[in-house]
Amino acid sequence: MSKKNAFYAQSGGVTAVINASACGVIETARKNGDKIGNVYAGRNGIIGALTEDLIDTSQDSDEDIAALKQTPSGAFGSCRYKLKSLEENKAQYERLIEVFKAHDIGYFFYNGGGDSQDTAHKVSQIGEKMGYPITCVGVPKTVDNDLPITDCCPGFGSVAKYVAVSIREASFDVASMAKTSTKIFVMEVMGRHAGWIAAAGGIAAEKEGDAPHIILFPEITFDQEKFLAKVDDSVKRFGYCSIVVSEGVKNAEGQFMAEAGGKDAFGHAQLGGVAPVISQIVKDNLGYKYHWAVADYLQRAARHIASKTDVDQAYALGQRAVELALEGKNAIMPTVVRTSNDPYQWEIGHTNLADVANVEKMMPAEYISEDGFGITEECRQYLQPLIQGEDYPPYKNGLPQYVELKNAPVPKKLGAFEVK
Repeated sequence: MSKKNAFYAQSGGVTAVINASACGVIETARKNGDKIGNVYAGRNGIIGALTEDLIDTSQDSDEDIAALKQTPSGAFGSCRYKLKSLEENKAQYERLIEVFKAHDIGYFFYNGGGDSQDTAHKVSQIGEKMGYPITCVGVPKTVDNDLPITDCCPGFGSVAKYVAVSIREASFDVASMAKTSTKIFVMEVMGRHAGWIAAAGGIAAEKEGDAPHIILFPEITFDQEKFLAKVDDSVKRFGYCSIVVSEGVKNAEGQFMAEAGGKDAFGHAQLGGVAPVISQIVKDNLGYKYHWAVADYLQRAARHIASKTDVDQAYALGQRAVELALEGKNAIMPTVVRTSNDPYQWEIGHTNLADVANVEKMMPAEYISEDGFGITEECRQYLQPLIQGEDYPPYKNGLPQYVELKNAPVPKKLGAFEVK
């Protein structure tokens, strides 16, 4: 069988380590040059495939591809764009086949979260339903850590480390000023439905009195009276109160407390802004001076403080995706399998795309403390290994050095296609 080219693309919100997965895919493909030709990256995800906007990664040196492992964000551009079903929009799939044929693409690697794995799953069905042979493997990625089956998701460990370090450092600041100034610090983190990132803040609380004193999870309905009592108790006992709040916290009516009213391209509510809401509740009812912060892009872009465990897993999953494709596996996603907690050990397994597409993994109830404001020891044992190790990027003139690839375009062979 003649060797085929591969398509790789990044999708959804980017992370500190998604490029490490890209590095794993491209380096492994290059090592198997007798079976895989060029790796073409989609500029801005699946949109790049639909519009035939492909990037020729062969134009980048081995050194620059290796440097991807130490570079945050999405080197080829990402997107929030969900393919409709074959029945709803056959033209999209016909266009994909047209592009794949024109560029002799036989392998498809899609790097993203639940919605992105749904896209990968749909593409994998092209062979069966439309007669075009394509080997499709999803590569997991999401800071939300909400993909099922895999023990954890690349991107999460580094966000968890950033959140735990940030709430610890900010709380030292608040504690030093609390006598005459700020007594409340609220840090808002990502997590629409699953409280994994918020829970990570709890790693910083290693003994009684350590911050954060309160974690607000999207899995737990906000109870204002109970919350205010906990805040007041913390201030009276420790002199201040540090709070980590997930963007997805809901009130008793089931509404997001921070809903901005808009929706993203996947149809999810556009969240952000719960920290000032929570802070104002404290001010109005208890009178304490507050400061709040929104971690926002900082938490997912912080490659300078990435977890080495996270970087290693991200690379290994990209590497294994190519190996699985070469083994003839289709419509699957490599996974992280935890084989031991102490010492922490892991290996790479795999699962069917159909079992992960559009499925969210919530925080188990046993990971949240009885009062609903903290994490349990079982949760700590799960989270702690994921933030272990440092993998600093190279520094020059006091700044981290990140690679910018050539992103050389592949000459187009087809006419224009409008993405709707």
